[in-house]
Amino acid sequence: MLSARARHLGLLTRIRNLERMREIATVAAKHGFGYLLEHHHLLSLLPRFRRGRPVPSGQRGRHIREMLEELGPTFVKFGQLLATRPDVVPADIIEELVKLEDQVAPLPFTVVREVVEGELGHTLPRLFEDFEATPLAAASIGQVHAAVLPGGEQVVVKVQRPEAPSQIRKDLELLYEFAQLVEERWETGVSPTGLVEEFARSINRELDYRLEARNIARFRANFRDSDTVFIPRVYERYSTTRLLTMQRVIGPTLNSPEVAALNVSERKLLAETIASCWLKQILKDGFVHADPHPGNIVYLGGKRIGLLDFGMAGSLRRDDLEEGVRLFLRVMQADVQGIKRSLRRLGVVWSPSHDEAVTQTIEEALGRYFGASLRDIDARIVIRQVFDVIYSLHLRLPSRFLLVDKAVVTLEGVVAQLYPDLNIFELARDYARELRLALADPRRMADRAQRMLAQYTQVLSEYPVQVHELLEDLRMGELEIRYRHTGLEDVIHRLDIIANRVVVALISIALGATGTAVAILVDKGPQVGGLSVWGLPGFAGSLFFGAWLVYAIIRSGRL
Repeated sequence: MLSARARHLGLLTRIRNLERMREIATVAAKHGFGYLLEHHHLLSLLPRFRRGRPVPSGQRGRHIREMLEELGPTFVKFGQLLATRPDVVPADIIEELVKLEDQVAPLPFTVVREVVEGELGHTLPRLFEDFEATPLAAASIGQVHAAVLPGGEQVVVKVQRPEAPSQIRKDLELLYEFAQLVEERWETGVSPTGLVEEFARSINRELDYRLEARNIARFRANFRDSDTVFIPRVYERYSTTRLLTMQRVIGPTLNSPEVAALNVSERKLLAETIASCWLKQILKDGFVHADPHPGNIVYLGGKRIGLLDFGMAGSLRRDDLEEGVRLFLRVMQADVQGIKRSLRRLGVVWSPSHDEAVTQTIEEALGRYFGASLRDIDARIVIRQVFDVIYSLHLRLPSRFLLVDKAVVTLEGVVAQLYPDLNIFELARDYARELRLALADPRRMADRAQRMLAQYTQVLSEYPVQVHELLEDLRMGELEIRYRHTGLEDVIHRLDIIANRVVVALISIALGATGTAVAILVDKGPQVGGLSVWGLPGFAGSLFFGAWLVYAIIRSGRL
């Protein structure tokens, strides 16, 4: 979360951020987004501006990706966050944002040595039998080195960059300032400052390697009985907030030539293993590895895989899993009102004025499944279309589902690349049947009833207090009703322009009239053609402001 410093920036910080904003605006204009700065009255950020053509809609995703890559690692990570928000970002832009790679120049080994020895309190030779100086990978927050523990255990050590926390704090201050600027001038339908706060929470979690260690421990517990999925062990003694040491998973990743060379039957087995692994996470465990791209999955031969990079994980509540099953059954039963109730219970929010649009979109998108049997439906496609309904209506979706959706979309691409004909629904049927039976389990029903009773009890206990506070505010005259208008910013800006032009025109006329009067009425001093030269400054001023006004009107394109 953003610190108080990010919300109440000092003068020096604002000046420093303004210079960085000018740099960002310059890069944006370079990549074809200068017209946006002009349209939303942000040209003051640019020292010079030359009007350019808007980026063609079919190329905007590529231009945004290239712009973020040029702006640096923090903006790359922000782009990666936006790639998980299809409720905010159009699909064509997300398609490019998922290509963003967080790669930077590696730290010098002397710095890595200092961090490791400072965190663990011993010299490198005492801590490890071997520690490779060249990193396996380097990113903006940290880099990974292969090492060998005393006793011969092969491990990888994730080392955080010393400057990462302070640099990220500065970048967050800048992003928050920029988001405030956009929010004041641009009605986006979503809160830019809210997105920055979400990014702040996400990246601050990545700064604490203990959280990733807890994720690994939870995944190991969920897959402890699995003979197909390997989760590396964390060595707590060699791990801190800024250091993470875990077993090394040796094998080719899915994007390696070795996996590309597998025959069809081997690729099918591998695709089934990967799909089953994530179906278990989503439909049974409720704890999901949210970044299953090919570089994070290691092929261990046959039907065995190993997972890497557990910094991004999504959690689903038990109520989410149960309500998801009800949603699926209501789709088959053509129960549109029931579908809407399930969406609301899952946390999807819309205003009463959008209720008819929600109903119509559900009927159009899911109508083909109404009355169908379980055998005739691909659950993966239904889930994808439910998300599409939510995104098409710009409905608010709880963030826990956004990570799950990202995992599903990424997984679809991975599985399709390995074996396009795989029927994921066949694999999901056992989990779906298990969840469906759980809905009728008397023990689960009693547990649900107990939870609902506790929720209603809390609501009823708070209701008298809320009514009392409302009546007190009315009695004291302190009840506030907030009204927010939208769509008037451009009108106000144009009125400002018109008023300014009228003032300039009046000044020009006044100077011209004054110059004329002085030239005619003053008969002392130097004269030209019978007119006093003291009237010339008025004529010059009138000519200057008049020319300036004409130029401004022509430049605006509204002559």
